[in-house]
Amino acid sequence: MRFPLFFAAALLTLGGGGVCAQALLVHNARGVTLDEQGRVVRFDAMQVGGDGRVQAIGKLAALQARAGDAQRIDAGGRVLLPGLIDAHGHVLSLGEARRSLQLRDTADLAAALAAVKAHAAARPQAAWITGGGWNQAQWQLGRFPTAAELDTAERARPVFLSRVDGHAGWANSRALQIAGITRDTPDPAGGRIERDAHGDATGVLVDGAMGLVERHVPGENAAELAAHLDTAERELLSLGLTSVHDAGISAAADQLLRQRAAAGGLKIRIYGMARGSDEAFMARLRASGPLLDAEGASEGHYVLRAVKLFADGALGSRGAALLAPYSDAPQTRGLLFQPDAVLHAQMRAAAKAGFQVNVHAIGDAANRQALAGFEALQQELGARSTALRHRIEHAQVIALADIPRFAKAQVIASVQPTHATSDMNMAEDRVGPQRIQGAYAWQRLLKSGARLACGSDFPVEEPSPWAGLYAAITREDASGKPVGGWYRQQALNPVQALDCFTRAAAFAGHAEKDVGSLTPGHRADFILVDRDPLTSSPAALLKTRVLQTWVGGRLVYQGQD
Repeated sequence: MRFPLFFAAALLTLGGGGVCAQALLVHNARGVTLDEQGRVVRFDAMQVGGDGRVQAIGKLAALQARAGDAQRIDAGGRVLLPGLIDAHGHVLSLGEARRSLQLRDTADLAAALAAVKAHAAARPQAAWITGGGWNQAQWQLGRFPTAAELDTAERARPVFLSRVDGHAGWANSRALQIAGITRDTPDPAGGRIERDAHGDATGVLVDGAMGLVERHVPGENAAELAAHLDTAERELLSLGLTSVHDAGISAAADQLLRQRAAAGGLKIRIYGMARGSDEAFMARLRASGPLLDAEGASEGHYVLRAVKLFADGALGSRGAALLAPYSDAPQTRGLLFQPDAVLHAQMRAAAKAGFQVNVHAIGDAANRQALAGFEALQQELGARSTALRHRIEHAQVIALADIPRFAKAQVIASVQPTHATSDMNMAEDRVGPQRIQGAYAWQRLLKSGARLACGSDFPVEEPSPWAGLYAAITREDASGKPVGGWYRQQALNPVQALDCFTRAAAFAGHAEKDVGSLTPGHRADFILVDRDPLTSSPAALLKTRVLQTWVGGRLVYQGQD
């Protein structure tokens, strides 16, 4: 059976941000939203004004009399939800990943090397072979892969492949040679060159050391960036995501998004976090201040009012900074990227320029460093700072004593539920049974009074919000393991999970009055799906089909029924 939306195809062709919305009356829906207090509200009809905002929700009989000549849409009894929001993703990186070599699904090292060899053979003109997604833990290798092993797939041309978390890179011998990396090359600040017993580089570069090779990789042009954006936008809308918080906007990406938004060419909404490591870009932004609405032309489709900074690396590559040594590698505590004074100065400069400060912190030492910086901002700037709604991105391993500091400093914990289910195969090995009590500790954070916002960190994880909801509720992988969930007491209930991907994520992006709910006054960002996430079994969430996605009262994705 197809939807009785007989005009859907015509509207879909007009779905860009620059097209005027049409007054709508959506009826015969099983509507679900959360109100301003987080209470579940159910309705069967929704009235949308010509400004693309919700005017009323409720029963059809009550709304029809005042709907006038609004276009009637029969939702066919499908579930109508607010558009979902991913509070931490990488839009252009997702597009790039879909258009390049990816090793995420390789079962072992041999399969990965075969994929690299085939990819290289198919691109004889490519100067470099690049891609990513490898995960030595998934391969059960027990160590990092080596340059010598990568040489067996491609020796003549340089190869550089990022780890699945983006915090380590795997180079072949030619790439190491081009970068000038030898036994005498020192570890850069915030980075580590993996070495053998003789001190020679083995081929894996962690965090800040990746730049030694990356600076030699040819950059992408504007056309390639635009193609990445188009690819990612199509996929995200098809999953029911109407807003994304992009955690690391480069200067080139900012230019593209400003142009696209001003021309009405963005369909999805993007809340940007500027890449704080680009000092020239940051200097321009501090001088101009936050971009709230692309010169008023984008109807909220692109804003840039946050700065992304880094405290440490990732747990999988042992780059996350811990207060005590790693349980499975007692010779290291990971890497703080910068001394306290340097990071705190960066935080202060961004906050004083009016930007929300979002610090990547995974290890307990990094979370403590970031929290101390936010507490200093709160003491110095008071409400001027806390009104910016600063965030810690990932908030992954936290000392139990530090958990109450989030609420006291009014810092949002921006978490990614699928990280818990992806990392559970190695996280406790890394930190041991005591520290794991403060890891992926969503209920501990909520009970302390902290705010959460949920995302996926795509393309590190797959961007499906349905997988995120499932992981948040079950703490199980897609096959239902471990039965009963991994540290299940930290799981969210279905309403908390939906809130985390809607209202809470909207609040984290200063947009709770615009998106994240379908109560009157909010933008009509909504989706039609084939099941109710609050009443379906958790396993059924993974099978959710998005049938339509609407942004600002405009149809931007039409699926198959």
